[in-house]
Amino acid sequence: MTETGRSAANPSKKSSLTPKAIIHQRFGDKACYKVEEVQDSTQDVCSGLAFPQKGPYLYRCTLHLPEATIVSGTFRRKKDAEQSAAEKAIEKLGICQKEYNPTTQDAWDDLAGRVAFLFANEFLSSPHPLSGHFRAALTRDCDFNGHIPVSVIAVYDAKISNICKFINPAAEANSLLVMSLVMRAAAKLTDLVLISDKQFSLWRRNPYPPEVVSSVIQEPNFASIPIEVIHIPAPLDKTIEPLTLHINATGYYLDVIAHQLGMSEASDVLISRTIGKASSEMRIYSSAPKKNMLDHLAEPQVKEASHFEGSLNARASYFTGQEVYGDAILASVGYTWKSTDLFHEAVSLRSYYRMLVNKIPSGAYKISREAILVANLPVAFTTKSNWRGSFPREILCTFCRFHHLSEPVFSIQSNLLDPSLDLPGSLKKLKALQSSKEEKSGAGLAAATGDPVGSIEVFTCEIKIHSKSQELILQCLPQESHRKQTDAMQSASLKVLSWLNIYFENPDMSLEKMNLLAEKYDIHFTPRYFFKEFALCHLMHDFRINRTRAYSDNANENEPSHIDIGVKIQESLHLMVL
Repeated sequence: MTETGRSAANPSKKSSLTPKAIIHQRFGDKACYKVEEVQDSTQDVCSGLAFPQKGPYLYRCTLHLPEATIVSGTFRRKKDAEQSAAEKAIEKLGICQKEYNPTTQDAWDDLAGRVAFLFANEFLSSPHPLSGHFRAALTRDCDFNGHIPVSVIAVYDAKISNICKFINPAAEANSLLVMSLVMRAAAKLTDLVLISDKQFSLWRRNPYPPEVVSSVIQEPNFASIPIEVIHIPAPLDKTIEPLTLHINATGYYLDVIAHQLGMSEASDVLISRTIGKASSEMRIYSSAPKKNMLDHLAEPQVKEASHFEGSLNARASYFTGQEVYGDAILASVGYTWKSTDLFHEAVSLRSYYRMLVNKIPSGAYKISREAILVANLPVAFTTKSNWRGSFPREILCTFCRFHHLSEPVFSIQSNLLDPSLDLPGSLKKLKALQSSKEEKSGAGLAAATGDPVGSIEVFTCEIKIHSKSQELILQCLPQESHRKQTDAMQSASLKVLSWLNIYFENPDMSLEKMNLLAEKYDIHFTPRYFFKEFALCHLMHDFRINRTRAYSDNANENEPSHIDIGVKIQESLHLMVL
């Protein structure tokens, strides 16, 4: 639908900044706007003429961010399309347009208000991905018609998650806690929302008006949709396998996933955060605990606990960064900002192994080089013009996203080198080049600013990596200096990647050896937080194995066990068509 009725450039009442300014504050140069012309589809026949007249050109903007890609509506002005895309990004990512620092009581009130808004008539027709679940719930079987699983509210509404963090900071990395807080907030809305006694689900006390339902429920043009997924058993000695789920046109895809996992309906399903890029819909689906086991999770003093029955699913837990119990399904399906239709992509064994390899620094580099068997992570960064494959900084950011860590923090420091010093090779050449330039310019600028004549400005880059709870995992303080800021950043990133890669290839190395290697790479790390984040690494990436096992008579050709995963990664990479 063409959004020409209002200008998206008007700043929000919550902030004096425009949406684009807010996005710039958050992402800086990482935000990329691409505007395209769109011919107005409305064509009117001019009076007295026998041919239709084309409408005016409109503009649509696609905003590319590290965490998502957002497409605006169509507008008559380019800047309105850009502001619309930025506004949608703010909504999608749950970015606060003003400093949000509520009291605990205010946060509870805001949470209840947000839940009430989700069940309002207006939200049902909004372009929000969560509204797709609300519409799909209206097509469910009689017993669950209109019932919304609390798990989808906790996962798909960024504002809910943001508010919950101010009630209990542990909600940042605990979707179960978010679900419990939402249920507790919904209990205050007795005139609007009903709560199931046995399931994690909510529904309206009074049904939607018929005219509202008829305006959003469309007649499907298909009988069913086949969706290729991966089944991940909890026991490590059982193989993963591809499955095809069939989603009926009038059904709810979470009900189908629940049935495949041996559960009765959608509210029994726990949904993970996105795996890999935030713009993807790749998620792990597993069984939720019994409702009565989470009643105490909303208490502020409770930070984390396990309330599941069954065995830990190490493979699924490794991908999600959270504990997963019982069998799980890896699928790319859901509702998005781009369309009201159900989005889905096939997930194959190749997809599974590609994700597994991307969690290793050297694996991500191999994939970017499209040279799986021969490419190795370089030992040093030369120049951008000579580098092949993804740059170290990009690989490090991808690594942090795949392991559900905060984005790396890069801090550039500049220093002036004394020209009288005996510089090492590369900097000696830089000194000569700098001196030549200064002779041509008279070197007056350095003297005017108080800097030593002929001095060379060099840069170092400090990197910090934190958990989602802002616990400092590691810090890199390189000793080397570089003439360019970008080179300093890339070189420091490569140091971190190299050290992490050694650990992933030898996850059982002693703490003493890790500290020695960390010192070599100018890295300081906090063992407590480091091992907490990579606790399952030794199960998934054991490279110190007997390679002949992969070719033994008892070896399974399709799926590696946890003790021969290192060999199978190499085999599966060889079969990838990149």
